[in-house]
Amino acid sequence: MEFKSNKGFIKENFLLENKTAEQLYFDFAESMPIIDYHNHLPPDVIANNKPFDGINEIWLSGDHYKWRAMRTLGIEEKFITGKGTSNKEKFDKWAYTVPFTVGNPLFHWTHLELERYFDINILLQTSTSKEIFEETNRQLKTLLPKQLMENMKVEMLCTTDDPIDDLSHHQKIALSAEGPQVFPGFRPDRIFGIEQFNYLDYINTLSEISGLEITDLDGLLEALRSRVAYFHENGCRMSDHGLEFTYSANYTLTEVNTIFKNRLLGKIPTPEQEMIFNSCVLFELFKMYYDFEWTQQLHLGALRGNNQKLKKQLGADVGCDSIGDFSQAKNLSKLLGRLNDIDKLTNTILYNLNPAMNEVFATMPGNFNNEKVEIQWGTAWWFLDQKEGMELQMRTLSNMGLLSKFIGMLTDSRSFLSFPRHEYFRRLLCNMIGSDIENGMLPNDKGFFGEMIQNISYHNLKKFIKFKS
Repeated sequence: MEFKSNKGFIKENFLLENKTAEQLYFDFAESMPIIDYHNHLPPDVIANNKPFDGINEIWLSGDHYKWRAMRTLGIEEKFITGKGTSNKEKFDKWAYTVPFTVGNPLFHWTHLELERYFDINILLQTSTSKEIFEETNRQLKTLLPKQLMENMKVEMLCTTDDPIDDLSHHQKIALSAEGPQVFPGFRPDRIFGIEQFNYLDYINTLSEISGLEITDLDGLLEALRSRVAYFHENGCRMSDHGLEFTYSANYTLTEVNTIFKNRLLGKIPTPEQEMIFNSCVLFELFKMYYDFEWTQQLHLGALRGNNQKLKKQLGADVGCDSIGDFSQAKNLSKLLGRLNDIDKLTNTILYNLNPAMNEVFATMPGNFNNEKVEIQWGTAWWFLDQKEGMELQMRTLSNMGLLSKFIGMLTDSRSFLSFPRHEYFRRLLCNMIGSDIENGMLPNDKGFFGEMIQNISYHNLKKFIKFKS
């Protein structure tokens, strides 16, 4: 499958369907800097700021979106994640795959990234694979990680880090005057795996790095608070939790302490006990985030690791996750309500993976917003991070909340080449508002809507998260 012409298709008015949309984008949105407040970039690569090994390292390695598409096409695993095949062979297989991705966001992202980073405006396919492979590798010899981010006007970003991370790479980054500000993000997902066979190894590591003995629930919570404090000292102002659904079972501290102490003795808890333990720890962590004036994030709805064989071979986050159909509203309302009752609810961002739940997530924030606390429905996430998904999320938010207060886009990516997704989002936002203006749905006040677009792209987020200055 091959395009007859190699000519690129991304024009100046890409995704902008009318003159008003173009004016809004070029006059207001295009120049705004980027705050990527949730991503999975490796901080060691930023800290060391050395040239990449080549296009495969920066573009194909670790990108489970691409892996998933290649498997769907029937590409052998050795050309995706396997060993014994060259970078050129793997790149050729990706180039062969790209024409098949038309209609998938990968097709847009691929060519937008080639054009924005490398000034390559031809289509990637088998006939152009050698040329693009050689040219991107040539340019990457002199393109450093920080330079790539600066070229995209990245001002600040937050990585995703385990509580047991020592943050030495972030400390090294903080000492440098080059590049964007880089802050850690507190992601304690592993603390909720009490049923996992290696859970005690993690608890022992947490005890060692915190310097605190963990023999009961109080000790566990004290160790977690010490890590929250350590992250705070190193600039962290964001926590994040990737959960299937919100934990909010009823419990007493006595029974949770018993469950945890039994686990320390080697007894695996029942599913009901897991839920009780997780509900307690999540609630206690959320109280800590309030005390430190952090913003907390909940990524909800992913059914992870469906292909157990592939997971055993390659590990987590390898492209075998999907949308889950978990019930969300009642548990989420219960947790936020309990925190609100004791005045311990901090700024919160909720991310939804199941589009059937869009209205649930659009209407939940309004239950708890007040003059002190702001709850946001975050941008379209993961499988919804595409043209229709983002448009639907913004339309639903506009219908049931306040689009003007929206905190905009993030990459949630492991790739240094993913920052044009902010441009993609901003073009869609401008097109949506521009179309409404031209259709008579909104007043023709470009100054008003230009300011609103700049707020959504940048300023709202700056006010929402209390970043370390």
